[in-house]
Amino acid sequence: MPDKITIEALVDQPRDHVWHCYVTPAHITEWNFADPGWCCPSASVDLRVGGRYVARMEARDQSFGFDFGGTYHQIEQHGLLEFHLDDGRVVEVVFDDHGTGTKVTTRFDPETQNPVEMQRAGWQAILNNFKTYAEGQRPRHSLA
Repeated sequence: MPDKITIEALVDQPRDHVWHCYVTPAHITEWNFADPGWCCPSASVDLRVGGRYVARMEARDQSFGFDFGGTYHQIEQHGLLEFHLDDGRVVEVVFDDHGTGTKVTTRFDPETQNPVEMQRAGWQAILNNFKTYAEGQRPRHSLA
């Protein structure tokens, strides 16, 4: 299997706010898609080791859709999420303080059906949507 793919974004918001936007289903449905022709009509998060994450990804014209999910294996509140996708690949998301903002770094095992650069671009587009969304939300302290 090829090396892990790494993407990142600097989000101009405090880490607790960024974490909250990343792990809260009502927020996930607002940013979790790579292209305006897609949407995320539903998401569920059981934020505990052994808990599940599932996001429904669909074309806006409803011509295609799939569930993207996995099981959490490591959680460090406001700092780290590690989960195994249903196909066995590992995803790690790290949240680091960066000045007054937060650096979000995602590392994931690539799948074998699509070129690595296509996967990197798609995941980066989703992370860029997340950045735009989180920066547009009013910061709040979270216990999530």
